[in-house]
Amino acid sequence: MHFTDLGLKAELLRAVAEQGYDTPTPIQQQAIPAVMTGRDLMATAQTGTGKTAGFTLPILHRLFSGERQARVTKKPRVLVLVPTRELAIQVEESVRTYGKHLPVVSLAVFGGVGINPQIAGLRRGVDILVATPGRLLDHIQQRTADLSAIEILVLDEADRMLDMGFIRDIRKIIALLPKQRQNLMFSATFSPDIRELAAGLLHNPASVDVAARNTAAETVAQCVIETNRDQKKALLCHLFETRGWHQVLVFARTKHGADALSKTLEKAGISSAAIHGNKSQGARTRALSDFKDGKLVALVATDIAARGIDIDALPYVINYELPDVAEDYVHRIGRTGRAGMEGKAISLVSHDERGNLRDIERLIKRDLERLVIPGFEASAIAPPKPVQPPRGARKPQPGRPQAQKTAPKPGRPQQHHSGNRHR
Repeated sequence: MHFTDLGLKAELLRAVAEQGYDTPTPIQQQAIPAVMTGRDLMATAQTGTGKTAGFTLPILHRLFSGERQARVTKKPRVLVLVPTRELAIQVEESVRTYGKHLPVVSLAVFGGVGINPQIAGLRRGVDILVATPGRLLDHIQQRTADLSAIEILVLDEADRMLDMGFIRDIRKIIALLPKQRQNLMFSATFSPDIRELAAGLLHNPASVDVAARNTAAETVAQCVIETNRDQKKALLCHLFETRGWHQVLVFARTKHGADALSKTLEKAGISSAAIHGNKSQGARTRALSDFKDGKLVALVATDIAARGIDIDALPYVINYELPDVAEDYVHRIGRTGRAGMEGKAISLVSHDERGNLRDIERLIKRDLERLVIPGFEASAIAPPKPVQPPRGARKPQPGRPQAQKTAPKPGRPQQHHSGNRHR
């Protein structure tokens, strides 16, 4: 099948061809015709399957076909709700990319940046509004966003939005929309909470399931390097130096860990930046842009910050630390091996992460290949954890002998000074 077989408008086919695409991915083959008919849709799709174009293209087709083509209102006609600012930017870029030969106006609104430019954009008029739930509610409260003309609602990465606690915000927003509309829901997993939301939102939906739930993309080669935790930084630098990597997304578990790892790579001469929730939106956008343009060799990210990173032909994902939740491993490695291209995911696993690794292998129903890097092998037994001194204990000073405790002299009672007691 080719894009030309899907019945899309000529302007959209031209934009698709200019991006170098000819054959739709499985989710695009199934979702595009379903959305074009006007039916509600419930789609299970892993990240990296081409789902953004799977809803962007048919929505643009519907907005600019026949009598729909003329915009009679400045109010948004399509609302796409997403969990993160990075994904909002990515989806809005996709709208502009595929709608470049159509008179479409799109806008992304999200927190962490000034609200005034967004207000100005809304006042000028918007066809497609891409938003994170919190910032959209800010606009609604300030009466700068009017959702009364919405024809199509998209919930993208619905599972992640629920994980991040957005369910109440989503319900508030849905309550403000016209009753007659098309609803599209995309999720990597369909938990009971997601199914409950879908049951109240979708009406006789078409169903698309392009991959077995929680399976890793077949185009991603996966392996594990078992090592000691205190060797991980040196091992990561060694891999960069010996393998000639040029564009690598590295996952750390915490914001502090991402910053520290980025600094380590920089000191080793590997151009790097970290992105996480504590970074300003400007810093995150700049880091992602530099990474896409090849100015950075490594981008170190936390799970939340990495949602929405969409880079064509990203060759490597490195799990510097395994995630606590096995499903997040699937999301991480889905940043590579996208749209049928090959990618590689390498996980550095220490003794204390072996339980996480077992959970991941159980989830994806396969044992991951183990690689051994000479000089960085894991110890046969787990290294002992450092012994923490008792709280309040005084650390010995270098070069100063510790005072010896002496037994009390017979017949002389010990004196106690309350001010010297450790509390």
